[in-house]
Amino acid sequence: MTNRLVMQNISRVFADGGFQRTILDRLNLEVAEGELVAVMGPSGSGKSTFLSIAGALLEPTGGDVLIDGKSMIGQDSQALSELRLRKMGFIFQNANLIPYLKVKEQLMLVAKLAGSSKEVYESRAHELLEKMGLIHRKNAYPEKLSGGERQRVAIARALMNDPAVLFADEPTASLDASRGLEVVAMIAKQVKEQRKSAVMVTHDDRVLPLCDRVFYLDKGKLTEKRS
Repeated sequence: MTNRLVMQNISRVFADGGFQRTILDRLNLEVAEGELVAVMGPSGSGKSTFLSIAGALLEPTGGDVLIDGKSMIGQDSQALSELRLRKMGFIFQNANLIPYLKVKEQLMLVAKLAGSSKEVYESRAHELLEKMGLIHRKNAYPEKLSGGERQRVAIARALMNDPAVLFADEPTASLDASRGLEVVAMIAKQVKEQRKSAVMVTHDDRVLPLCDRVFYLDKGKLTEKRS
């Protein structure tokens, strides 16, 4: 089975008032295709730093990150932007939809940025909205959607360019319990069906049974929780 995301000996050190503060300490993680991994930890444990490095938004002090076997270390900003656009999908705490775009247009914009043909991206958008149960909402603006619907649009948008890896940052934080479970179940289903690797940072214990593995980040170390 292919590990679509590999993080090798990742460290991140920040200067803090003349001192060196280690946020991540030789962290290792491999996520196989079809696998959803949860990362938990106390506030200030470095979860945001971890996700930023995994998603090529921040370079580590040491170590390597590979997406589909390609290292992201030492790439210039344009190459990293291309990599994020084509190989990664991001789902945030708030759906971060563009208020003046209809649901279908939210997805099509991502495909246009990647240079996909109109026929291809219209077909892909239709397919994803059907899978998410949103085809009847394709011409709705974000303000007309429920919180759960907005997050489902965000999932569809993240999948639009067929990324290798999905990153979800507290995707249930703004939802009630039932909607939160529904959203994570949908992420897990798409990860399995489309053979993605996915990493979700969460504080929500209720969604952990939907994940394949659970890790805890604390004092710079990442430890797998064994059942």
